[in-house]
Amino acid sequence: MERTLTNFIQALRNAEVRISTAETLDAVSVVERVGYRDRAFLKRSLSLVLPKTKEEKETFDTCFDQFFRFEDVKSQSGRGEGSDGEDGEESQGDGAGGAGGERDGLPQQQAGKKSKGKAKGKPRDRDLLADEEAEEDLGPGEMAQATSTLGKLLMANSRVELSVAMANAGEAVDVREIQVFTQKGLFARRMMDEMGLGELNREIADLKEAPQVPSRRLGQELGRRRDWLREEVRDYVERQFLLHADASGKRLREELLRKVKLSNVEHRSFRLIQEIVYKMAKRLATMHSRRKKVFKRGQLNLPRTLRNNMAYDGAIFDLHWKSVKVDRPRVFAICDVSGSVANYARFMLMFLYSLEEVMPKVRSFAFSSDLAEVTELFERNNIEDAISKVLRDYSGGSTDYGQALKDFKRNCLDDVDNRTTIIILGDARNNYGENHQEILKEMYDRAKRVIWLNPESKNAWNVGDSVMRTYGAYCHQVDECNSLMHLERVVGNLLKQQST
Repeated sequence: MERTLTNFIQALRNAEVRISTAETLDAVSVVERVGYRDRAFLKRSLSLVLPKTKEEKETFDTCFDQFFRFEDVKSQSGRGEGSDGEDGEESQGDGAGGAGGERDGLPQQQAGKKSKGKAKGKPRDRDLLADEEAEEDLGPGEMAQATSTLGKLLMANSRVELSVAMANAGEAVDVREIQVFTQKGLFARRMMDEMGLGELNREIADLKEAPQVPSRRLGQELGRRRDWLREEVRDYVERQFLLHADASGKRLREELLRKVKLSNVEHRSFRLIQEIVYKMAKRLATMHSRRKKVFKRGQLNLPRTLRNNMAYDGAIFDLHWKSVKVDRPRVFAICDVSGSVANYARFMLMFLYSLEEVMPKVRSFAFSSDLAEVTELFERNNIEDAISKVLRDYSGGSTDYGQALKDFKRNCLDDVDNRTTIIILGDARNNYGENHQEILKEMYDRAKRVIWLNPESKNAWNVGDSVMRTYGAYCHQVDECNSLMHLERVVGNLLKQQST
């Protein structure tokens, strides 16, 4: 009982429902009192102690329905084998027990010829289909008794026993560890092997070669039921994937996208990357949003205390404490938006503007040749629309860093002071034009920090028309930055370094 509940709570946590240890103990107490007999009552009882918010309650309902999915055996009796989704056969005539149709949702022996729809089913295994098409028509009649463990289970016509066997096999192969959908076939195969597929295959092969008609008839029937079971196991693995690996699979994709080069990201992944950017920004904002200025607690500031109490003839009346103040940074972001680095600029701007709580003074500039300030564009539009307009309006033309630096000097160099951090994002490929590094030196002398982020790998710097060495001499920090992980590290360090 406790193991079932523990697995269910693990599935809830995997679906991002926050459950503490105390709440887990409360859930154990609830289950001890209500048991598993009444499914609806159990669901209502656990919903009182596990989910807390409206969103978590919706997630709880979905997870509970998937995890405690008990299929009514009687409801399966009307399901034809066509619901398997592949065979399209109608179970007519007498089965092993002489009853027509299905019993407990299991396919029964067919009467007469095979349905012509058999060959039109979805191809699972060409060799398997070829073998079945070559089978002789033995018709209904007496069948031998199965000897393999799985064969006996299949011929017993008990959906409940098969469901228990599948659950036990899933537990044995740790099907809950599935992370990506492409592992579905692997875990299905492992489960079939755990249930005794090898022994069953050998029995079917021997029966098909047997001289007795009842034995060959049993071989054909076991082959059909084996195929049906294979699909049932695949469906079981797929449900386990949706229950246990949906959220973890998303986290795995997010982790990969954090590390992959942004230039290699497909356009269809942009939406997920935006979500990752917002999560990163929220985490950094939580860490740095409060101004860490501490009064009346902490470490005593002895010099200031003595100085402010001199009027009292050495008596200490007014205590002063050491305080730490984190100033909000004033950031100038200069982004090369030419085709080769457009995606990097897209997500850096998104990152900076998602940190408006702790980085409210961001002025943004975009260029490929002429530099233009786009700060007001972000104030009038949402982030995504503003970035799209920036890339559309300023990404054309031949890259000219020298001209961009001249434009920056003319328009806003006077606004740069010792509280300003300048972030330049670009590959420093100047198309063999004038560098005007003297302007960058002026920016270096005025600003608190000048940070250059180059999306190219370091072994490509200073190759061809790259002037990274020239510009790097007038920067406080030069970093390779071509992934979200790099970008998060740079911005996190920027916020930390604002301590004064």
